Amino acid sequence: QIQLAGLAKIISKAGYTIAGLTFFGLVIKLFINTPDLPLMDMVGEILNIFMIAVTLIVVSVPEGLPMSVTLSLALSMNRMLKTNNLVRKMHACETMGATTVICTDKTGTLTQNQMQIYQTNFFNLADQKLANDEVSRLIKEGIAVNSTAFLDLSEEKPKTMGNPTEAALLLWLNSNKEDYQSLREEAKVIEQLTFSTERKYMATLVKSPQLGRNVLYVKGAPEIVLQNCNRVAINGSYASVESCKASIEKQLLDYQNQAMRTLGFAYQLVEDEQVESFFENGRLKNADLTFLGFVAISDPVRSDVPDAVKSCLNAGIDVKIVTGDTPGTAKEIGRQVGIWNENDTERNIITGPGFEALTDEEALDRVLDLKIMCRARPTDKQRLVQLLQQKDAVVAVTGDGTNDAPALKAAQVGLSMGDGTSVAKEASDITIIDNSFMSITRAVMWGRSLYQNIQKFILFQLTINVVACVIVLVGSFLGTESPLTVTQMLWVNLIMDTFAAGALASLPPNERVMKNKPRKSGPKGDFIISRRMANRIFSVGILFVVFLLAVLIYFNHTDGELTAYELSQFFSIFVLLQFWNMFNAKAFGTNKSAFAELKESKGFLSVALLILIGQYLIVTFGGQMFSVVPLSWADWGYIIAGTSIVLWIGEIIRLLGKK
Repeated sequence: QIQLAGLAKIISKAGYTIAGLTFFGLVIKLFINTPDLPLMDMVGEILNIFMIAVTLIVVSVPEGLPMSVTLSLALSMNRMLKTNNLVRKMHACETMGATTVICTDKTGTLTQNQMQIYQTNFFNLADQKLANDEVSRLIKEGIAVNSTAFLDLSEEKPKTMGNPTEAALLLWLNSNKEDYQSLREEAKVIEQLTFSTERKYMATLVKSPQLGRNVLYVKGAPEIVLQNCNRVAINGSYASVESCKASIEKQLLDYQNQAMRTLGFAYQLVEDEQVESFFENGRLKNADLTFLGFVAISDPVRSDVPDAVKSCLNAGIDVKIVTGDTPGTAKEIGRQVGIWNENDTERNIITGPGFEALTDEEALDRVLDLKIMCRARPTDKQRLVQLLQQKDAVVAVTGDGTNDAPALKAAQVGLSMGDGTSVAKEASDITIIDNSFMSITRAVMWGRSLYQNIQKFILFQLTINVVACVIVLVGSFLGTESPLTVTQMLWVNLIMDTFAAGALASLPPNERVMKNKPRKSGPKGDFIISRRMANRIFSVGILFVVFLLAVLIYFNHTDGELTAYELSQFFSIFVLLQFWNMFNAKAFGTNKSAFAELKESKGFLSVALLILIGQYLIVTFGGQMFSVVPLSWADWGYIIAGTSIVLWIGEIIRLLGKK
């Protein structure tokens, strides 16, 4: 939008300047050549000149450009859906192509989101007040009731619903022949704190039928849960947290270094008179927890992610992992997907609390170097996005939770997950239906291809505008009338502006764009008309003008004046030159033949055929309205074959460039 607004100003100034020069030049010429013309005839001639000037303004403005942009976006929305990208806000189709940084979640996006219990570590726990079989029931009941996930057991293979980490625990119970649903329904929930990324734990206080007492169950990040515990129960007795902490942390680190997620568990027996005093302001209060142990949960990296990440990195896009996991887990996943390497240092990774402690100046200095943010909270993700934008980055960010909404809104492109919350989806611009990073990479390819298609249309249309304006301007001064009438120019404007917009907007995506670096965006970014495009517009435009003026001079030389038949030939030559140039525009920036991928370009072929048929019908049946007379089949053959040299020259140039 920024680039098109700048382009509109340039075109407007150029159009009004050319139209003004034409009007005043022709009026002066009229007074010099026919000073004795009757007043009414003079007024009529001036009105005719005014109509030519107005038409020049109309021709100089590519009215099809807004339609081309909208059509490209609409077609991309439809096609991107087939690649698991549900576009919720149309502009995001193109903005993805300008993305320079992708801040991605780990679970479900880089990994398979198929959590499974890899190992349980409950330390052979036993409370002195409880029998050993009761300890087992304590653990199982805690997993069943202190959870918001569900299993669908209607089919042979259980399906998980809700948080995948919690669902993995239920799958473990199910594999041990335990009915989690019965355990959950039998226990009476007194109060519950659902999991929060801020506090990193979940707590549920229940009246336990298994134990006949009130029990507080807590689970969450092991280091957070352990921090809230007063003891660890091992081998039937209690041990202090301090004496066990180093051993527990070592075991946790070993699992986390293997990119496994860990969950810690704790409990407390609660007397009836204590029930109302445990929760305050969304947190535990006066808790006297006993650490039960932890489990290690594995979630393998998706098989297609390393290649997808590599494609983004090769395309000049930085990929940053923002996760709630520990540094060890995050680093290992980063290594597996190709983000983290042996040369990276502590400058390239930071925790959420560490990031919060940095001043804005310190964070700005470091933000582009960060590759991983672990133990991140929603506020950390939002701040990261905003700081990256201050560094002129175009940021796409993924999120699936309600707390991710601020970051999704702050980013230029918010990417919600297919299994995310409705709040996250509403705040996002695109929903990744299959949660896969590969789908995000495809969205980038679509965005870049869309931008390239818009450039192709601008290249094609501005070439026509340059040729039409110069021909009308020069032709009007060389002869008594413009070689192209007002209605003819409006027809050219219709078929070459509106129809061609549809043709070039419907081109399929070009995978080659992923080998380019991101374009610079914003007011000081790359202009939508590149230097190469400008050179092509003016060089091809001048060649067309020279050729068409040569045709005019030839017709004038042979007959002394332009006949209706010759003007019809000139009109058709002008249109067919642009017709073949449309094929050259299709191949612009691809280094491929204009005939490549024609089978996939059915919209382009349909519009090309429509232009040919339309031009034939106008010349054959347009008559007085279009100031034309029918041409012979031989002349049509000569015109089509002669003007096609535009395409063959383009093919030769592309072939030589390829070699």
